[in-house]
Amino acid sequence: MEEADFPGAWRPDQDHATPLFEQLRRRVADLVADGSLPAGRRLPPVRSLAADLGLAPHTVARAYRELEEAKVVVTRGRAGTVVAPRDEREEELTTAAAAFAAAASVRGCGFEEAVKLLEQAYSRL
Repeated sequence: MEEADFPGAWRPDQDHATPLFEQLRRRVADLVADGSLPAGRRLPPVRSLAADLGLAPHTVARAYRELEEAKVVVTRGRAGTVVAPRDEREEELTTAAAAFAAAASVRGCGFEEAVKLLEQAYSRL
């Protein structure tokens, strides 16, 4: 998988109902998930990315803040924002997945139904 030239040609859709910070958050999360933005990769500074994308700095800052809360990125002060190590995220997500699987199983929910519930939850994000 080739490392992404972030943000490259991607731009948020100003006319889409999804808030701009959320479009950016999803884009970064997707690139991290598919390996295009590997662990340790430094993201552009907030003001620089905001200028590149034609966004207000607070919009980019909010996307970065939400990515940090989700442990997708880590902000290191003046050293910038970098993609978080996968092992920390994977450990946390594995724990959450195990809790969901246990809760679904106890309630008589089969694997296919559990996957559908997860897909529905994702579609509402």
